[in-house]
Amino acid sequence: MLAFGESLALVSLVLPATAMLLAIGGLLGVLGVPLWPALLAATAGAFLGDWVSYAIGYRFKDAVGTVWPLSRHPEMLPRAKALFARWGVLGVFAGRFVGPLRSIVPLAAGIGAMPLLPFQLVNFASAAIWAVGLLAPGFLISWWRG
Repeated sequence: MLAFGESLALVSLVLPATAMLLAIGGLLGVLGVPLWPALLAATAGAFLGDWVSYAIGYRFKDAVGTVWPLSRHPEMLPRAKALFARWGVLGVFAGRFVGPLRSIVPLAAGIGAMPLLPFQLVNFASAAIWAVGLLAPGFLISWWRG
């Protein structure tokens, strides 16, 4: 649920899930709990969050810019659109790793009607790498020190 919220359009802007996921990785290592179920869950949550964000953008187009918190930060959606327009699939991939843009780039991809298959391929790949990058460091450090 944390990874889903962290990747969902607009929710990510108010949910500090990144820090919580880093801590969860450490707790798993300390407790001796296997990492792979958390990796699968985080990957699935991030993948689904971006998919829903893409669908919202595809359905509602630029009208999403009138909804809080985007209405309070009107520069965010144009920045995400510029990243997507310039880099396409690579922009969607990179957007996963840039905090405030994480949930806005898939929205921009939907608004821009990026083809769904390339979006989903890069969505899955970036979600898996992102999940490993957040959960594995704390897990490995706490497991190694434990």
